[in-house]
Amino acid sequence: MSTPISQLLDLSGRTALVTGGSRGLGLQIAESLGEAGARIMLSSRKAADLEEAVADLQAKGIDARWVAADAAKPEDAQRVVADTMERLGAIDILVNNAGATWGAPAEDHPLEAWDKVMNLNIRSLFVFSQLVAKASMIPRRHGRIINVASIAGLGGNPSEMKTVAYNTSKGAVINFTRALAGEWGEYGITVNAIAPGFFPSKMTRGLLEKLGTEAMAAKAPLRRIGDDDDLKGAALLFASAAGKHITGQFLAVDGGVSAIHAG
Repeated sequence: MSTPISQLLDLSGRTALVTGGSRGLGLQIAESLGEAGARIMLSSRKAADLEEAVADLQAKGIDARWVAADAAKPEDAQRVVADTMERLGAIDILVNNAGATWGAPAEDHPLEAWDKVMNLNIRSLFVFSQLVAKASMIPRRHGRIINVASIAGLGGNPSEMKTVAYNTSKGAVINFTRALAGEWGEYGITVNAIAPGFFPSKMTRGLLEKLGTEAMAAKAPLRRIGDDDDLKGAALLFASAAGKHITGQFLAVDGGVSAIHAG
């Protein structure tokens, strides 16, 4: 007998930890999981942003909490995981969303900036995944890990977009997702990635002001950029029982950009 889709997508009783969850794509994903019934723990560096985000989620009837931390620091990651489990119980869903970018020509890219991007965009994913898996998912033989990559990780950029560290880190996220899925499938843990295209965010604000929304939208077959709903379905699929047989995959949510630029 098959299971009703409403039951497959129901996250009631589940706990989700979302890094970089105080705004933008992380908050959109947190909202999706919370609307499906999950308890939500948000983490990012700024307490004020987290307070505002949690208040918004709670106003929508979502059980949400927050803890301020720098995801790039392993000691902070350890504190976040311990605090989440103490306050909300076992972690069923981990959303590795925290990330940063840096614009500079490759020949002049500061090594310090390279390390900053790599430490947050890929090393922190490994640290959080390892901590959560060992403390919660492997012992219970169940878990959902969602890594937020980017279509920037699928190839290079035009010469005017000088983000070599960002592209490299997001490419690493995609293969990290595959490698982890291969190892942890035996524990009932699925590991998948969402690769967003262009969405309005603090990270993309400068480019959006420079090029304009219409110009960015024109690059996509759907002639639009992402909005506040466009990651919700993908996140819920990967987090829920509806996606229990999907692992090691990435889904580009980009209006078709990667389809026309696929190598």
